[in-house]
Amino acid sequence: MKIGVDYYPEHWDRTLWRQDADLMKKSGVELVRMAEFAWSKMEPEEGIFDFAWLDEVVELFAGREIGVILCTPTNCPPLWLYEKYPEVLLTGRDGRRQKPAVRGHRCYNAPRYRERVELMVRKMAEHYQDAGNIAAWQIDNEVEAGSCCCDVCAEKFREWVKNKYDTLEAVNQAYHNDVWSGSYSAWSQIPAPVGNYPITQYNPAYLLDYQRFMSESTIDYVEFQAGILREYFPDTPITTNTWFCEHMPDFYKLFDKLDFCSYDNYPATKLPEEGYYSHAFHLDLIRGVKRKNFWVMEQLSGTPGCWMPMAPTVRPGMIKGYGLQAIAHGADAVINFRFRSATGGAEMFWHGLIDHSNVPGRRYAEFEELCRTVKAMRHMEGAVMQSGVALLCGFESEYAFRLQLQTEGFYYMEQLQAFHAAFTSFGVNVDIISQEADLSGYRIVVAPVMYVRSQKAVEQLHSFAYNGGIVMLTTRSGVKDENNNCIMRPLPADYADMTGCLVEEYDAVGNGKVAVEMDGKDYEGTHWCDIIRTECAETLAVYKEDFYAGKPAVTRNLYGKGVVYYTGTVGLPALCRKLTERMLEQAALPYRTDLPQCVEVTTWEKEGKQFLFVFNNDQTVKNCLFDGEQTELQPFEMKILERTL
Repeated sequence: MKIGVDYYPEHWDRTLWRQDADLMKKSGVELVRMAEFAWSKMEPEEGIFDFAWLDEVVELFAGREIGVILCTPTNCPPLWLYEKYPEVLLTGRDGRRQKPAVRGHRCYNAPRYRERVELMVRKMAEHYQDAGNIAAWQIDNEVEAGSCCCDVCAEKFREWVKNKYDTLEAVNQAYHNDVWSGSYSAWSQIPAPVGNYPITQYNPAYLLDYQRFMSESTIDYVEFQAGILREYFPDTPITTNTWFCEHMPDFYKLFDKLDFCSYDNYPATKLPEEGYYSHAFHLDLIRGVKRKNFWVMEQLSGTPGCWMPMAPTVRPGMIKGYGLQAIAHGADAVINFRFRSATGGAEMFWHGLIDHSNVPGRRYAEFEELCRTVKAMRHMEGAVMQSGVALLCGFESEYAFRLQLQTEGFYYMEQLQAFHAAFTSFGVNVDIISQEADLSGYRIVVAPVMYVRSQKAVEQLHSFAYNGGIVMLTTRSGVKDENNNCIMRPLPADYADMTGCLVEEYDAVGNGKVAVEMDGKDYEGTHWCDIIRTECAETLAVYKEDFYAGKPAVTRNLYGKGVVYYTGTVGLPALCRKLTERMLEQAALPYRTDLPQCVEVTTWEKEGKQFLFVFNNDQTVKNCLFDGEQTELQPFEMKILERTL
């Protein structure tokens, strides 16, 4: 467990570097992340490399026993590269190349860009291969699988389609190209999605394939850099950092060949009155990608504000509390962004630990307290989180949901968040894993919105339930085949035998609410209502209104040795809690019902010891009962309780 900071020595006069290194050492910093945007500083002119400035900083940290995370600076190519090789610029859906001068506007597939990236990364790796304090490498920065529509990407996509389908006839069949007279008669007719039409007017089967291609292009780009780095650093861990952006690559594939996952963690400084705001969900998902601990490469340190108005300042307790929350959910390192607030550039109001005044204040003092607390936790290293509950995540369903909005306010990731919030409200550990991951070791598997079919996931869920597992399936499962075309069978299609029910009709209610009755009590759903006919399933809840009043809303079916639940609406928190409690009780998993709202409990175990992380993710004081004693939690306070098993 280590705490660190993001540092940009290229932004500051070198007279500050030694002072900063001394202050970091005094504060307890053990890792410093650098250089992700410094290409023009390292290669100011084509073929002329200058690492002397960075050498000085790396040596300053080495002398203070502070490890360095070096980043390949490929997110921001220098302007000379764009000027000389404009073909490396990303091309938008309007068919125009992006203008240089801001970050990230490069095409991962452009041959000339790949050449320059290889040279830059190779020079950097060769230069630092003998440095003794390189703790890890980060590739690029926050890579996204956005749609580049340049000629290179279009041609590579055509080759990708050829390799996948082999014949044009197979492509036309997979895409249902008879619709709108869209059949291809030559490979050259398969385009990148260039045009001013709304994305919803394009063929969704074709668009899903293009999104798959862009995700795979992103992954190939990262693995390309990793291969170079491993030539020089065979034993140093390599990663890339990610975040929950609009164009996410498939995280499960992105990190498959990297050593660990990394995530940029920015919890809200103003807590919303509704919705799921806890970043415990994001942290559990990142931990579930490789089913092992991860690093946070950027952590909330001050008021966010950059391309949007500034948010309220970080409240007392947030820096320490959110840092410990990340550790509680599996972060082995938390790197705070950034050491000091920038005085120039677009991000000058995305505040760091030290304000523009250059005077360490309240937030920095709290950061120092975080460093001291984490150092005192070293005896817990090696402890593991045991989870009896798994949530399944499929990025292809996420992509397809974005391509064709099902109804107003209905988002794929929020379905996972709803059940995650319900389980964690009972103090239960949750893993968020790939829908194709091994399910052994779990008692409960919740599979929300299994929208785009994965045959492997279908088979594994059947086997898991048949052999005694508890499965929860939800509305909009079984809708699409692998090609993003609707399956011509009653929903939930491939899952109908295990749910024991069929969907006769559905009602897209958008942001409206629908009343549901369960066990004599009233609950609410939203967004969607499947009108269900039970075949052999038991009805657990019914709708109370509209023309489907009295029809099943939630069912349960015995399947082999296990049980399969199906919910036809999107449950609001009370309904989700009711369903998760029923499953926990049936699975005989330990849980507690007395946790105050917004209090999160995460449990680790090691060598006969149990460690309870108890976090108040709220701005009001909370009181909890543990082992017969009252525990008071201040706003955003984390307490760690130790027990002997």
